[in-house]
Amino acid sequence: MASDREELERLVAEFFGAFASGPDARARLDGLRSMFVPSAVIVRTCGQEPVVYDVDGFIDPRADLLSDGTLEDFTEWPLSGRTEVFGDVAHWFGGYGKSGRQNGMTTTGRGMKSIQFVRTGGGWKISAAAWADERDGLRLPVE
Repeated sequence: MASDREELERLVAEFFGAFASGPDARARLDGLRSMFVPSAVIVRTCGQEPVVYDVDGFIDPRADLLSDGTLEDFTEWPLSGRTEVFGDVAHWFGGYGKSGRQNGMTTTGRGMKSIQFVRTGGGWKISAAAWADERDGLRLPVE
């Protein structure tokens, strides 16, 4: 049986792996719904006023972008991060990278994500996530 930390790290990898373009993108993102508690909150900051999403509001537009040809050869992956566990709550905080093509132009980026987990009767689930991308004056340290 996997340890809590191993299970959480698997979920983090699965979370990032869902954000890849291609013919099965919609199915992967639909599967991502089961990783969240129903009332989870997802927040994008990126140097602007925060935008707060519910699970469907977060997943649906990304499924469209990744499956309709708007984003091609897109992938997102975790960089270094740390997982902390206390009883039935856990947290992953770390960097991530992303790359792809939009309108024929290569796009890349990096940022930081915070993912909170709670243990449920069905295993670990995401209760909240937030992210910020690099921008002028805000860069991830060189690894």
